[in-house]
Amino acid sequence: MNFLMGSWWPNLEDLYEANVPVYRFIQRPGDLVWINAGTVHWVQAIGWCNNIAWNVGPLTACQYKLAVERYEWNKLQSVKSIVPMVHLSWNMARNIKVSDPKLFEMIKYCLLRTLKQCQTLREALIAAGKEIVWHGRAKDEPAHYCSICEVEVFDLLFVTSESNSRKTYIVHCQDCARKISANLENFVVLEQYKMEDLMHVYDQFTLGKKIDGIEICGKSTIIYQNIPLSLQGLLQFIKTWL
Repeated sequence: MNFLMGSWWPNLEDLYEANVPVYRFIQRPGDLVWINAGTVHWVQAIGWCNNIAWNVGPLTACQYKLAVERYEWNKLQSVKSIVPMVHLSWNMARNIKVSDPKLFEMIKYCLLRTLKQCQTLREALIAAGKEIVWHGRAKDEPAHYCSICEVEVFDLLFVTSESNSRKTYIVHCQDCARKISANLENFVVLEQYKMEDLMHVYDQFTLGKKIDGIEICGKSTIIYQNIPLSLQGLLQFIKTWL
């Protein structure tokens, strides 16, 4: 059974016999259901309805750790991650101050690994005589994924010469691009960030201060610790990160 890609419907009797706890309930109009990370769940309509779901990320070390673990597991299983964790981590570093030391260390480590990977790849391309073309990044441009293996591609985009000339930008990761052309003969490498800019973001991302249980974030945003969000507050939180 493939829980990531397969189509499956659990047999309740089998679950009961195996002593697997199952919680069944009816979600009434207006009800908001919170499902924690790693929870196996499924829905069944008993009438006309709209099925709306959000992927939310509470600003905690535990949530970030779980998200990164699933992100890495998806890469091993060749499954596209809905949440581009590298892109998200850099946006967090640009826009907020984190006061939780554990969360700060994990985000900072992600930035460091990304910087090292980008610099190593850039040096290898230059040493091989491959030109890197400055492309930049448009405002609100979404994260990019490899068109073949669907892994997230950050900063250096490998696009075919044909797609580059047509401005369609069919993105590949380095591994898939080299499988097509070992010397990247038919590929153009587009650069979205300057290393100096990434290093500046990395240096400016420092541990924030917490005052009386209130975490002070960037953009004048305040998140109150240990206070459940109302539906309106949750939707506003989601909107802030979109």
